[in-house]
Amino acid sequence: MKKTLKDLYWVMTNELWHIFRDKGVILIFFVAGIAYPLLYNGIYNNESIYEIPIAVVDQSNSAQSGMFLKKLNATQEVKISKRCLNMEEAKALFMEGKVHGIVFIPSDYHLKLARMEQATISIYNDMSSFLYYKGLMMATNYTMLDELRSIQINRYNAAGIGGEQAEQLVEAIPGNDVALYNPGGGFASFLLPALLILIIHQTLFFGIGMMAGTAREESRTHSQIPDHLHGKGIYKVVFGKAFAYFLLYIPITAYIVGFIPKFFNLPHIGNIWTLFSFMVPFLLAAIFFSMTVSVFVKNRETGLIAFLFFTVILLFLSGFSWPRQNMPDVWRWISYLFPSTHGVQGYIKINSLGATLSQVRFEYIQLWLQAGFYLITASVSLKEKSPR
Repeated sequence: MKKTLKDLYWVMTNELWHIFRDKGVILIFFVAGIAYPLLYNGIYNNESIYEIPIAVVDQSNSAQSGMFLKKLNATQEVKISKRCLNMEEAKALFMEGKVHGIVFIPSDYHLKLARMEQATISIYNDMSSFLYYKGLMMATNYTMLDELRSIQINRYNAAGIGGEQAEQLVEAIPGNDVALYNPGGGFASFLLPALLILIIHQTLFFGIGMMAGTAREESRTHSQIPDHLHGKGIYKVVFGKAFAYFLLYIPITAYIVGFIPKFFNLPHIGNIWTLFSFMVPFLLAAIFFSMTVSVFVKNRETGLIAFLFFTVILLFLSGFSWPRQNMPDVWRWISYLFPSTHGVQGYIKINSLGATLSQVRFEYIQLWLQAGFYLITASVSLKEKSPR
């Protein structure tokens, strides 16, 4: 036991020594781990844009279209900055960047309403930013819903039904929508919790891959196993290296999932101890997963290519932007291979929805199973790749 502990301590301290003498790994582990959350939150800090300048082409020129545009201009999302005679004039303003959207009301708008037919209003969005699209869509939808209600009440009044009776017919059951856990409907509150977990996962993956590539470049035998530990238990190398990475990432993880959400006022209603308890198996699963894959890294640059290739794929496979039940079965099963999938799902449920550890039982158990599975695969693959 004493010899085992001594070997584990030697592997851990040796790995830490190699980490702190490698500027590239320090850049990935520490600089990227600290800077990326600040960078992404800085970019998406303004979760919503208000008073978006838009152009209007009103070919109806009626009281009905005027009322619609008055309500549209009263919303906080958009501001009618230009009224154009035709679409060509509006397109010119759009191409010059003076407006970020166009609302087009056709000439038959008021006629169709008078004939009790379906009238249409067309909007054209600036897709250079999701926030422009979101702002104009929300403002138009809210205005259309309010205008629809007014039109229905007017039609009931014309039929001799007025007052409270007309109100009840239009809205028999009054409702009020409340966006839980993201009341502002902000893009950052939706996107960044998933990105924070991916930052931990991917910086670990890239850093461990760089370490493995460096070990093979510098070793004549292309082995990650120290010479004096050959044939004396591969688990000492795996556990020693893993413990080194785990110690390094405890403060980094606390900074990313604990400090960043509070500092930038992202959703953070979960219990902090529940969150840290959940992050333990996630870190272990991510570390052993990275060590398993790292045996195939031949040089330092290989990890960078894999890092760039897989980041966007893992973001979509995590299921935060697309319901997992709507994914094809093959992709859903593939997503179970990556610790980031359960890490993102569990973190969002705890930190954004206030879930307890028992309520993320599935993700928690899956991460422990992944940690055990990748511990075995890391040991086997490291042994197989070592010289006989």
